[in-house]
Amino acid sequence: MSRFLPVELPPLYSQVWFVPYDEHTRRVRSAGVAVRLDRFTDGVWLPLEDQAVRTPSAALVYPGLGRRADPSAAEPELHRARFAAAGCLPLYPADGEPFSAALAGVEFLVRAYDDTAPPAGTTRPRPVRLLPSPAYPYGPGVRTVSGVVHDPVAGVPVGNALVVAEGRTRELTPWRERALTDAAGFFRLALRWEGVRADGRSGETFRLVATERPGRTGALTVRLPDDAARRHVIEIRES
Repeated sequence: MSRFLPVELPPLYSQVWFVPYDEHTRRVRSAGVAVRLDRFTDGVWLPLEDQAVRTPSAALVYPGLGRRADPSAAEPELHRARFAAAGCLPLYPADGEPFSAALAGVEFLVRAYDDTAPPAGTTRPRPVRLLPSPAYPYGPGVRTVSGVVHDPVAGVPVGNALVVAEGRTRELTPWRERALTDAAGFFRLALRWEGVRADGRSGETFRLVATERPGRTGALTVRLPDDAARRHVIEIRES
């Protein structure tokens, strides 16, 4: 009879926990989400081969990232994670941080550790919000408006701009719809909630606000159903 010998496995820790979240459906999304990892070295981002692991709770983690035989002389290294999902674009600033279209990933520090001492600090799940792109598969009956975000001074479209519509329901419950522009500046935004109804006028109005970064925004008012089929242009300017 063969005997099973005990095997001790080295402890593995993940210094980041990402939770992809489809903002339109308000659900955690794991299927169809890809993530690539880069390390900042000598002033450039170098792609890494490390593969994310999906946990049973749909989080994406990197167990063992930063593990060294001798971590004593190793400095923390800057990494970033870049996400991709069909029909969606990732919103990289964390909740509560100002939006910037220039962000190209979620940046984080990786600290070296060994088998006897885990990395310092507490790791908390980081939501990564996935916003609708122009190709998002909105469900039947969801009304949308589409258009382009444009820089009239430079004469170019603004990619990765954040487009937002906000309001309140008749019960005064706040609502918000958000989308991101693609590389050509196009957006397609859902308007599932009721807009503002002016006295004596038919239809609803919505104010769309586009942001490239703090201080560079643009706004446009649309009326539904009259403007539903139009391609709207939101011009971004310095404020």
